Amino acid sequence: MSAPAPTPAYKIGIVKQVLSGDTVVIRRQPQGGPPPEKIIALSGITAPKLARQRTANNDVESKDEPFAWEAREFLRKKLVGKEVIFTAEKPPNSATREYGCIWAGKDPAKDENMTECLLAEGLVKVRDGGRNIPQLKKLVELEDLAKSQGKGIWGSDLQDHVRDIKWSVENPKQFVNKFNGQPVKAIIEYVRDGSTVRLCLLPSFCQITLMLSGIRCPQIRQDTDSEPYAKEARFFLESKLLQKDVEVILESVNNANFVGTILHPQGNIAEALLRQGFAKCVDWSLAVMKSGASTLRAAERAAKENRLRIWTNYISNAPVIAAKDKEFTATVLEVVNGDALMVKLSNNVQKKIFLASIRPPREKNNTDEENKTSRPKGFKPLYDIPWMFEAREFLRKKLIGKKINVTVDYIQPAKDNFPEKTCCTVTAGGTNIAEALVAKGLATVVRYRNDNDQRSSHYDKLLEADLKAQKAAIGVYAKKDIPTHRIQDTSGDSAKAKKFFPFLKRAQKTEATVEFVASGSRMRLYIPKESVLVTFLLAGVNCPRGARPAVGGGGMQNAEPFGEEALQFTKEKCLQHDVIVTIEEMDKAGNFIGWLWIDNENLSVALVEHGLASMHHTAETSEYARPIKNAEENAIKKRIGIWKDYVEIEKEAEKERNVPILDRVVKYEKVVITEITADGHFYAQNVDLGAKLESLMDKIHQEFKQNIPLPGSFVPRRGQICAARFTMDDQWYRAKVEKLTEDKRAQILYIDYGNREVVNVTRLAPLPPGTESEPGYATEYVLACVKFPSDADDRAEAVAALSSDTLNKKLLLNVELRGAPPAVTLLDPATNIDLGKNMIREGLVLLEKAREQRLAALVGEYAAAQEHAKASRLNLWRHGDVSEDDAAEFGARR
Repeated sequence: MSAPAPTPAYKIGIVKQVLSGDTVVIRRQPQGGPPPEKIIALSGITAPKLARQRTANNDVESKDEPFAWEAREFLRKKLVGKEVIFTAEKPPNSATREYGCIWAGKDPAKDENMTECLLAEGLVKVRDGGRNIPQLKKLVELEDLAKSQGKGIWGSDLQDHVRDIKWSVENPKQFVNKFNGQPVKAIIEYVRDGSTVRLCLLPSFCQITLMLSGIRCPQIRQDTDSEPYAKEARFFLESKLLQKDVEVILESVNNANFVGTILHPQGNIAEALLRQGFAKCVDWSLAVMKSGASTLRAAERAAKENRLRIWTNYISNAPVIAAKDKEFTATVLEVVNGDALMVKLSNNVQKKIFLASIRPPREKNNTDEENKTSRPKGFKPLYDIPWMFEAREFLRKKLIGKKINVTVDYIQPAKDNFPEKTCCTVTAGGTNIAEALVAKGLATVVRYRNDNDQRSSHYDKLLEADLKAQKAAIGVYAKKDIPTHRIQDTSGDSAKAKKFFPFLKRAQKTEATVEFVASGSRMRLYIPKESVLVTFLLAGVNCPRGARPAVGGGGMQNAEPFGEEALQFTKEKCLQHDVIVTIEEMDKAGNFIGWLWIDNENLSVALVEHGLASMHHTAETSEYARPIKNAEENAIKKRIGIWKDYVEIEKEAEKERNVPILDRVVKYEKVVITEITADGHFYAQNVDLGAKLESLMDKIHQEFKQNIPLPGSFVPRRGQICAARFTMDDQWYRAKVEKLTEDKRAQILYIDYGNREVVNVTRLAPLPPGTESEPGYATEYVLACVKFPSDADDRAEAVAALSSDTLNKKLLLNVELRGAPPAVTLLDPATNIDLGKNMIREGLVLLEKAREQRLAALVGEYAAAQEHAKASRLNLWRHGDVSEDDAAEFGARR
């Protein structure tokens, strides 16, 4: 008798993958460490061969044998991902493959034997030479039965069961667009890493490589060490989806690879990878997702908070913002530019906020030879940078004066002379303003490093909007029809203003936008119809002025009472609002004077009504005299604004009227005249402050000897106080930059001496610390009651005489009239001569009468001196009386 056959050794595992109709990959249950894998070929049978693609290692491309796909699919649907029982034995001539049987379950007596199932369906055949082996008798019987029934490979329609496989796609973008975001059935055939797979689309049998949208897993490298957690991420995806039925949404193309989302009944695998700490979000591919980007961000955030896997050493750089400061409502007062707003909070505090994660349109990088940005003369960023005006206008029309909801996303710290920025998400009427701006191509999205958490809470929406704007080629992404704005600016140019005045006056009511408010009654208007910027003064009112820079430098002038309140009132009322103006007059400086309406309200009347202005006498003849007068009377009754102390002011005025006229006050100070200008103005230093000035100069000179500035490293700005190297002695002095020219030269005023010169900007440098805050030691003055001749030659002669009498001499100075500049008298202490009166007596200058009663005696003396010059026909009077044509009856105006 023969020995009984040995009992097979049964093993348990999970089917990872089906390689063909007769070969599978099984993972054994791990005892610690990665699960071992076995390639098991079913004993005794042969399955039709699947197609093979031509590759670098395989020169021959082949098609499916009939029913090869059906055989593979039969096993895949039965086994993949399921626990099975199997036997395995490795022949001596096999390196990796083992042979055995597989049962779809844990009980060989009850569960299906896959070899027998395949034969019964006619999907495989008994191996050649096996029909004569007794142990395979049952398999032969099953094969014969399938043959008799014409099943599978034993049927007659074999060519109908050969796939038409498409190994590549000719036009990937067109292929993506064809599906229009609709799910496509697919089977994942291979996992390259946790975020990249090879799959087969059904029913077209297109083979594509797909990168998961929105994420990136650690990379697996063949020749070097893989990134941490790369193999674990691949195993995670394999165990969930390899050879599973899934749906794919194709969303974009990156090089030769498709980008898309894999959907499974249990959820989005990308989200699962993120939540387990196997992947990071990737901004560029999040932007192409049709939906679900916010879910991926939330999953990544959860993994970071739990310090899972790749986030083990994660430290957040996101700011901690108190709950009370995180969200608030505000009213928009001003659109500073395409990404910044000035808002007023509910407690009336004003705050500057920035739209998070976006940039407004920027200037093209036009640089000169020294790599400095070069701009044409009169360059105005708002109008000259393409799309900046459109961005500002979009925000202005949508937000000015409106309530907004603000969520603070992060606070950008101060850096490189830029102040701290509060960066927020702003919504109005349910619309994310930054997203709307980006969608129109009027802003771009800031790209961050992957570990930077300081970004908008709606960052993915911004990226999506930016991508749409790029595809549509609109706004800053447009290749043609770039907007240009040719703006005429009349400010400070009376000649240019005269050209526009007739048109604007004739227009009666003109639409305008308030671009800037300088004081309660002075503003800058943009008039779209004429494409012109004008300075506009409100008619009919006297309005107190706010704090402003002093003429000629030297710090700020204090605000007049209620000047700041008037400025704020006008700002909140009409800054960046669309208004209607009527222009009636133009002054000598080219400023337009007229009336302004905002929402049918006359601003002049509104200012008076709130006690922030008084009625000007010119309003008495206007059609608005009655409402302005009524508004003033009401403000006086309420004692508001400038009328707060009206009663006391009236009493003081009455007292002043009863006080006899005071005599002229003479309080001389010792000065040295350091500079005389071409128009007769002069600069003087106080003698008593000479020691302080010398100490200051010693400090500056000593500092520059020890620390020589690098020429060209300092970039000056107009109005800036800096150090300048004087041409005559090559020493450093304090100077104010008055003008910058295109040829890199600067006109400067030496604030401690009063002289001016034009130097190359390389001769300028920052002042040493502690020397920049002191006011200039040279003060500008004019001679009181003295008028220099209008003729250039006569004026030059008079200036030369003044220089001869005063320059670099110690004199006595008395301030007669406060102003800008103050009017003074000069007395030579050696001769006790009034130098101004002396010049009038010599016929070099003219008398200019002062209305102040206290100066009546002084004016009388000067008038007598002028009569002497007339009678003697000295200098100006050599041809007779030159004052007649200047008389008021000839139309002269002062």
